[in-house]
Amino acid sequence: MTHLRTKLQDLAALPADRPMGMPGAFYTSQEQFDHEAQTVLRSGWHCLGRVDEIPEPGDFFTVQLLNEPLLVVRGDDGEIRALANVCRHRGMPLAEGSGNTKRFVCSYHAWAYGRDGALLRAPRMENAGFVPKSCRLPEHQVQLWNGFIYVNLAPDAPPFEHPELDAMLAPYETEDFRLVHVAEENWQTNWKCLVENFMEGYHLSVVHPQTLHGYTPSGLSRKLVSGDGYTSYAANYPDNITPRGDGAAGLSEAERKRSSLFAKFPTQVASQAASLLVSLSIFPINANLIRVKWTMSVYRDNLDHDTIQGRIALWEEVNREDREKLERMQVALHSAHAIEGPLAGDDYEGTIRDFQTWLAQQDSAPGLA
Repeated sequence: MTHLRTKLQDLAALPADRPMGMPGAFYTSQEQFDHEAQTVLRSGWHCLGRVDEIPEPGDFFTVQLLNEPLLVVRGDDGEIRALANVCRHRGMPLAEGSGNTKRFVCSYHAWAYGRDGALLRAPRMENAGFVPKSCRLPEHQVQLWNGFIYVNLAPDAPPFEHPELDAMLAPYETEDFRLVHVAEENWQTNWKCLVENFMEGYHLSVVHPQTLHGYTPSGLSRKLVSGDGYTSYAANYPDNITPRGDGAAGLSEAERKRSSLFAKFPTQVASQAASLLVSLSIFPINANLIRVKWTMSVYRDNLDHDTIQGRIALWEEVNREDREKLERMQVALHSAHAIEGPLAGDDYEGTIRDFQTWLAQQDSAPGLA
C-alpha cells in the first residue's frame, strides 16, 4: 500500500515526455481500493445521471455510491435532492429502481417520508424521546452542471468549477440535450481502468475496428483542454466523413466533425458530439468490480427514432468491446509481471497522465499523508 502511494507520486513527477503507467497492483489491490474509497472517492463529485431522468415532482431513481444507498428525487419545489435511502427507524431501504411517488413508505414498518425527506408518519410509535421533526432523511450535497446531476458524500466539499471545460462544451449546448436511453450493468474491472480506457484514443482503431475506426481512427486523436479535476481529447472524423447531425447553430465545422471526449474525475467519462451525448457513470464496488450506468442524449429533435435506435445499438457494441478487453486485462493485472509501462504521446495517452497526476495530487493532500 505504501509502495503504491510512493510509486504514484514518483510516476506523476516524471518529465512530461517520459510518462509511465502504474503497475497492476494499483488496479487489483483491495487495500488500495479501500484507501481510495475513504479518500479520493468519498471526497469527489460523482455524476449520478441526467436532470431529465427526473423531470417532474416525485420522479426518483436510486443508486448505490460506495456504502451509501441514495434516493435521487425531484421535490415539490422543483429541486433535485440526494437523500439517504435508509429509513430512520431500523435502516430499511425506502425505494428501489426508479419511478414517481407522492411519498416514500418503508416496507418494513410503514414509516412515511415526503419528497423532501421529512418524516410524515410513524405509526404506533410511542417513545418519550422520539422527535418526529428531527427524524428527516439525511441529505447529501448536489450540484447540477450541463444537465448532469452530481453528488458529493463529503459534507463540507466545495462546489466545483471548470471554466475551460465549460467553454469547450458551450457551443454544443450540452444542457439542452434530451435523454433517450439509460442502461446499467456490472463490469469486472477496476474503476480506474475504465476511466483510462474511455479517455485515450490509442485503442480506438484496434479495439473498435468496425464500430469506431471508420469515424474516429486513432491517428486523428488530439488532446484538448485539461485542468484540476478533468481532461479531454478530440476523436476527429476523417475528411470524407459527413457530420453526424447538425447540432447547435453555433458549432464550428471542426466541432461538428469530431467527438469531444471528457472525463470529470473521479468517475465520469463522456463523449460529446454535435447531435449525440453519451455519458458513463462509474460506481466502484471493489477493486475488481464496478457498476456502470450509461446514458444517451440527443440534441433536441436532431435525430429521428430509427437513427437513435441505431446509435444505441452502436454504443451497446462499443461498450461490449471495451468491457471484454478490460475484464481480460483485469485478470492479467494480478500478475507479478504487470509492472509499469511507457505511455504513448500526449495526443494518444496524455489524458491518462492527467488522471494519474490528479490522483497523485489528491493522495498527497493534507490529512492523507
